[in-house]
Amino acid sequence: MGIKVVPVSGVQDELLAAAIALGDRYTKTLGLMTPPAYEKMADDGGLLVAVDGDVVVGYALFGLPKRTPHVRLAHLCVAQEHRGKGIARHLVEAIRAGHGQRFGIKAKCRRDYGLTGMWESLGFNPRGEVKGRSRRGDILDAWWLDFRHPSLFAEVDSDALLTVVVDHGVFADLHGKALSPDAAESQALTADWMADLVEVAITPRINHEVRAIEDTIERQHQRSALTGLREITPDPEAAATCGRDLLNAAVAAFPALTERSGLEARLRYVAETSAAGLQVLATRDPLLTQLADVAWAVAGVHVVAPSVVTLHVDELRQAQVYRPAGLMGTEFRINEVVPGAEAELAAFFEQTGGDSGSAFVERLRALVRDSLSWRRELIRDGSGHPVALYAWAIDGRTLTVPVLRTAAHPLEETLARQLLFTLKQSARESGAHVVRITDPFVSATARAAASDDGFFEHTGGQATLLVDICGTAAAVTNAAALAARELGKAADVLPAELSAEVASVAERSWWPAKIMDSQLPSLIVPIAPRWSTELFNVPTMLLPRRNELGISREHVYYRSPGHRGESVPARLLWYVSQGLSHQEGQLVIGCSRLEEVVVDTAEALRARFEHLGVYGQDEIQAITDRSSGKAMALRFSDTELFPKPVTLRRLTSLADGLGLRLSLMSLTKIDNRLFQAVYQEGHRRT
Repeated sequence: MGIKVVPVSGVQDELLAAAIALGDRYTKTLGLMTPPAYEKMADDGGLLVAVDGDVVVGYALFGLPKRTPHVRLAHLCVAQEHRGKGIARHLVEAIRAGHGQRFGIKAKCRRDYGLTGMWESLGFNPRGEVKGRSRRGDILDAWWLDFRHPSLFAEVDSDALLTVVVDHGVFADLHGKALSPDAAESQALTADWMADLVEVAITPRINHEVRAIEDTIERQHQRSALTGLREITPDPEAAATCGRDLLNAAVAAFPALTERSGLEARLRYVAETSAAGLQVLATRDPLLTQLADVAWAVAGVHVVAPSVVTLHVDELRQAQVYRPAGLMGTEFRINEVVPGAEAELAAFFEQTGGDSGSAFVERLRALVRDSLSWRRELIRDGSGHPVALYAWAIDGRTLTVPVLRTAAHPLEETLARQLLFTLKQSARESGAHVVRITDPFVSATARAAASDDGFFEHTGGQATLLVDICGTAAAVTNAAALAARELGKAADVLPAELSAEVASVAERSWWPAKIMDSQLPSLIVPIAPRWSTELFNVPTMLLPRRNELGISREHVYYRSPGHRGESVPARLLWYVSQGLSHQEGQLVIGCSRLEEVVVDTAEALRARFEHLGVYGQDEIQAITDRSSGKAMALRFSDTELFPKPVTLRRLTSLADGLGLRLSLMSLTKIDNRLFQAVYQEGHRRT
């Protein structure tokens, strides 16, 4: 047949242009995709083309999410005149060959296209359905091709949507009767492949703009479309205050704007987005685009074009759902719920699914009378408002959580993820093997966070295993099997030499497990005491930051851009190279999981990782390489501080004992045997 499948990068102009042209022939079935989106996916390794001679006859366009371990298939396209030749199968097999370390391929396809037979012939299985985001709201079938890795981890995924507020211009592109010539950029937000990634929302300001439309037919058409979208209702006073701050900052930055009409009204979109606790406003308005830096600096809102949302949906979504920087400098407090205070809490935590306020209060009170020693803990924000409530106790080898609620708050997702990690830490310290959430009415945010964190459905609730083993895959499997018996389940058997991607997901799902005979690499990172103090409170600050609401879940560390063998994912050991005294310095203090490595300019890195806090623009600039103008960002998560830090002398002795050379001058790849020895030394009890 002469068909060849070849990868395409964003600089291969001819092949890229041919793929775009082919996709444009079938926009009615594939959905809109802008050329920059093709280029971005190609640059990220997500474009394969099928070539017959010198003609592009098909292509596969796909994303490789950093947070979730699957391939996200956006387009599988074969030219009409070349169908029936097995080209789609060649493309799918090429994806599997190149990304077999991931768990599988996800795809979405409209049910009314009648392509069930094709998907089944390619080995895909149906996995439910979602409602499309087009005007008609067509039903999309979800399809899954499994790569047959251990099944327990195949479902680890995030259910979190990126909520994007749109201004009237983008709304009119999506739902107006008379569309502008440039509407296609906005309409890409409703492409089928983004159906379960992006939620389009509106704020009150848009109602004023629709009301002002003079054409009666267009006005009524748009007004009817408003009812089908989620309307965010921010606090009016907070929005007004933010709006004034934005206006003052905009005029200060661009004095000429004082004579521009509509400035205050346009900034109202930013203010309402911020006051609602959201971070992304999509617009094609040149004035709002000009004020993007002001919007971020004053209101913490990313003002972006619709095409930027489609290009960077995973990064924007992660910034939305996890913002530990927002917890820093706040006055969150954790306190036990005192007897008699239960009734006041019912008003703060939304009751759903028939969970009445009286039943909720009685369940809280019953815990006090129970034979187990339940801890009922409440988190309040700086204004004293309850934002999270949870209860837990150790019952044998299980930490049980009968109450887990989070209240509406700009940092709700961040708090939920931090709480889950805190519960895992408490379970580990208590020798538990399982964490079970038995609350039948757990908040939707907490449920999504738990799913992302390795919890699985179990008897009406959710559960996860804790495997406190740093050793071989066989040792981890044996410990997991023991933990799974607590739930009446069997654990998957992990083979040796697991791929780095699968091993990383396994270690996240079965935290704090470390699978040392896998392909997941280990690195050691020297860190100056100033930054180890900011990130980990080592050396200790005068006023220690509480671990429960610190930044131990996810953060970013910056360094010079020279590559030293780092790859993603990986494990990190943190080596404090010096200290305020001899005892405080030259210690390995803990470990983390490396999630992402990005090399870019200081400005780009600051904008991308602003939500992870600590570093300022000047501090990133100070470590930027002068010749390239770039620095390196290491995004990491799930930091464990060792109960017993490992001294430099002991570190050197462990390396010598394994016959390994040790370099501590810069970030360096180390043998997994050394990581294991250091990790076990750091957790030694005597």
